[in-house]
Amino acid sequence: MPSRPTRRATVAAAVLAGPVSWLTAAAWGLPTAVGAHRRRLRPVVAGSPHFSDGAFHNTLPTPALAPANTRDGLLRQWHEERHVGLPGGPIPLARTELPAEAAELAVTWFGHASALLEVDGRRVLVDPVWGHRVSPSPVFGPTRLHEPPMPIEDLPPVDAVLISHDHYDHLDLPTVRALVRTQAAPFVVPLGIGEHLRKWRVPEERIVELDWDGEHTVDGLTLTCTEARHFSGRYLHRNTTLWASWAVTGPRHRVYFGGDTGYTPAFAGIGARLGPFDLTLLPIGAYNDAWHAIHMDPEEAVRAHGDLGGAVLLPIHWATFNLAFHRWAEPVQRLLAAAEQRGRTVVVPQPGERVDVLDPPPLRDWWTAVGSAADGPPGTSSAGLGTSVFTRVLTRLTALLPGA
Repeated sequence: MPSRPTRRATVAAAVLAGPVSWLTAAAWGLPTAVGAHRRRLRPVVAGSPHFSDGAFHNTLPTPALAPANTRDGLLRQWHEERHVGLPGGPIPLARTELPAEAAELAVTWFGHASALLEVDGRRVLVDPVWGHRVSPSPVFGPTRLHEPPMPIEDLPPVDAVLISHDHYDHLDLPTVRALVRTQAAPFVVPLGIGEHLRKWRVPEERIVELDWDGEHTVDGLTLTCTEARHFSGRYLHRNTTLWASWAVTGPRHRVYFGGDTGYTPAFAGIGARLGPFDLTLLPIGAYNDAWHAIHMDPEEAVRAHGDLGGAVLLPIHWATFNLAFHRWAEPVQRLLAAAEQRGRTVVVPQPGERVDVLDPPPLRDWWTAVGSAADGPPGTSSAGLGTSVFTRVLTRLTALLPGA
């Protein structure tokens, strides 16, 4: 019969086994997912005029988080209101048959900031995210509110992949690996993100890094890296890589992709130099007073669309991940009200729906029927910010590992 100390040790081991295995699962793959360490990034980015004192900077002073005295309130809001951004029912997906040949001007929205542009017979994939969870951890972080509208393997050949910045909801390791396997196009990225891609074994000949105002030409399309007002970072060290928006200019048509940005007067300059744009894709979701400088609200998106000389506006950065505290459908409802006041043309496709921009369809309200979980009894879901604090602790630990 085991002695009392032995029994105590056995019980203690059993009690600890659960948390240890849970932490092991949560940390699995973290050193790879967080990307290149800042020591590797410094030689690549140090020559940029936007990089100083060890970090990239916005043109305007831009706080990325609320002041310290309000953060307790934010943490309480994360805990108490995380369900508010959840949909009230299933999000309908469109099953689009993509044509064999790219059109003059069309766009397929896959959800959040992921879209396939067709410009003058070429295809450009922007901020593709097919992963289930936008986080370095397989256990923590926001999960998808709807499935990807189509398998990534079913995408037609694309001519370029554009990335706006390195946050997990815009640069997704599983998606990058899938595109390396299934596509031959170059990844055209802001300065520094190439080091993440190199760590993930993307071939060097498929990496193009640009600073703001830099250009790269692919099959007759000019891809211009343009200013955005945001920040970067895949773990606790922030702003070690550049963030950007993009202008895609063909012989006949022009598209602006906003990625993720706060409102900035730079939009007017971009419109004057590179516009007017036949289509703008602008973020409208995940806004909050605490981070108003880095995320536009819907009314600011309509203003930016005007600054850019936009003809048709397609809203992005909403519907797919629960990243803020507004109701799920609120961004598009506010957008349409603001656009109507200014006489702007807006298209709001379902995730997976393809739009002919030269002949835009009439608006069809598919979001009201989905509603918001906040309109009824709060549901239970793993989607949302919830576990960000734990993720930050884990990524801090992995940053200390050799070779991270």
